[in-house]
Amino acid sequence: MSPSLKGILFMCAGVLCLALGDAIAKWLGEVHSPLQIIFFRALVSLPLIALLAYFGGGLRKLRTRRPVVHLVRGLIYTGTMFFFVLGLTLLPLAEATAIAFVAPLFVTLLSVPLLGEKIDRPVMVASLLGFAGVLVVVRPGGDAFHPGALALLAAAAFYALMMITARRYGAREHLWAMVFYMTLVPLVITTITLPWVWQTPHPWHWLGFLGAGIIGVGATAFITLAFRFAPAAIAAPFDYTAMLWAVLLGWWFWGEMPDPWVFVGSTLIIGSGLLIAYHDRRTTLKRRPTS
Repeated sequence: MSPSLKGILFMCAGVLCLALGDAIAKWLGEVHSPLQIIFFRALVSLPLIALLAYFGGGLRKLRTRRPVVHLVRGLIYTGTMFFFVLGLTLLPLAEATAIAFVAPLFVTLLSVPLLGEKIDRPVMVASLLGFAGVLVVVRPGGDAFHPGALALLAAAAFYALMMITARRYGAREHLWAMVFYMTLVPLVITTITLPWVWQTPHPWHWLGFLGAGIIGVGATAFITLAFRFAPAAIAAPFDYTAMLWAVLLGWWFWGEMPDPWVFVGSTLIIGSGLLIAYHDRRTTLKRRPTS
C-alpha cells in the first residue's frame, strides 16, 4: 500500500471519528449543557493525550516556554467547542456540518490581517463562492433561517483563530504540547462552571461521554497520521467525507433529511475548499526549486 493511500485511509478514519463524535455530542446536547459535554470530553481526552505523548517521545514533549500562547489557544478552543455543540443541538447534523465547512475560508481571510499573508485573485473568488454556499445553506432572512446557524458561524470563526495560532506557533511547539494544553484549558474552565450547569447523566449518557472523549483522541491521532503519510493537498480534501457521514448519521438516528438547498450550498462550500487547496498546491510547486 502506497504512503498516499495510507494517508487517505487515515484521513477518512479520522473524519469518521469526528462525525461520530458530533453525533454523540448532538445526542447528549438534548439533555446536557455544552459546558458539561466539553468537560467530560476533556476529562477523558487529557490522560489519553498524555499517554500518546509518552509513547511518542516522552512527556518532555509537553514542555513549553509559551504558556500564555497555550492559554489563549485553550480559550479559543473552548469557544469553538461551546458554539459548535450548541449549534449541533439546534440544527440537523448535515446542515450543521455544512456550515462548519466554512472554517477554512475564515482561515484564508483572517490570515491577511493577522499573519500578513496575501490572497491571490483565484483564492478570493473561491472564498466568495464558499460564502455564497453558506448563504444558500443558512438563508438569512428566510423562513428556513435558524439562530443555531449563527452559533456554528461563531464556532467556525473561533476555529479559524485556533488554526492561525497553530500556523504561527506550531513550528516552535511540539504537536502533543499544542493538543495537551488546548484540552487542559477547557477542562479547567468547564470544571468551574459545572455547579451551574450540572445534570446527572443517565447510565447510557456515561457511555456517551466516555465514547466522545475516546473518539475525539482517535480523530486527532488518525488525522495526524494522515498528514505524516500523505501530502496535505492529497489528504485534506477527504475532510469533506464528513458530509456523507453527517447525512447518514442524521438520517439514521434522527430521521433528518436535508432539503435540496443544503446540498446545493454544501457543493459550493466544498468546491471552494477544493479550489483553494488546488491553487495552494500549484503555488507551492511553482515556488519549489527545479534543480
